[in-house]
Amino acid sequence: MSEIIIGIVLDALLDTLRVIPFLYIVYFLIEYLEHHHAEKLPNALRKLGPLGSLGGALLGSIPQCGFSAAVSNLFSGGLISMGTLISVYIATSDEAIPLLISNPSYASDVWRLIVVKIIIAVVVGFVVDLIARHYKKENESPHIDELCRDCDCEHHNIFVSALIHTAQISLIILIINLVLGSAFEFLGTDRVASIMMKGSPVQPLITALFGFIPNCAASVIITQLYIEGVLSFGSCIAGLCTGAGVGLIVLFRTNHSIKQNLSIMGILYLSAVVSGVIINLIV
Repeated sequence: MSEIIIGIVLDALLDTLRVIPFLYIVYFLIEYLEHHHAEKLPNALRKLGPLGSLGGALLGSIPQCGFSAAVSNLFSGGLISMGTLISVYIATSDEAIPLLISNPSYASDVWRLIVVKIIIAVVVGFVVDLIARHYKKENESPHIDELCRDCDCEHHNIFVSALIHTAQISLIILIINLVLGSAFEFLGTDRVASIMMKGSPVQPLITALFGFIPNCAASVIITQLYIEGVLSFGSCIAGLCTGAGVGLIVLFRTNHSIKQNLSIMGILYLSAVVSGVIINLIV
């Protein structure tokens, strides 16, 4: 038994160590973008008008922690439409892109993931804007100084910030690798796949719910399960479409209409599940 446990730990450590250099490079680039363009890009959405969903989808596809929080404030202030907000949420992939890039055999999936999510985000955002014009408000202003306060990035230079973020995500990856390794060892690959309803048409319903967890761990787990072959591509997309990071937390904090917030969550879930199911039927 002890040999099995040691083997699981060593495998988890090696799998985690392999991705750390790639993660640091990616997070360094992300931190540079965050420090130099964190306010310019979200505010540019206000000037796009009918093209807001397209701009939101492109903005959300950039793996940066502050954008979903920023657009939540802009929406609460009546400066962007609901469709633009939802397009950013759907396109956001949080830690999925760095993780896929750090796994060379799955690096090619990065562009497929980004393109598919952008298409979903643009379509859903455009449809929502057509239906929900009356949600637009123009009597408030966004609180720019609060956009990225959850990241604490303003207290560090980009080298240290990238190192801290890499360490945090690496720890999560290590824990997940330990859990998954133990599950595969003691339960067996087939049993784990069965629990996650591998091959079932309802798998996207589960992953889409899981994506609502307002933490980067959700996107890490979803991506890792996809890499392990437990989740289908469509189910992975469904989970990542609802994974808006801290955006939903900021939305509930700044937008006082609970009914409107719940409607946004409902639209996210429905679009994520439908997209995941369709993708699974096609791919």
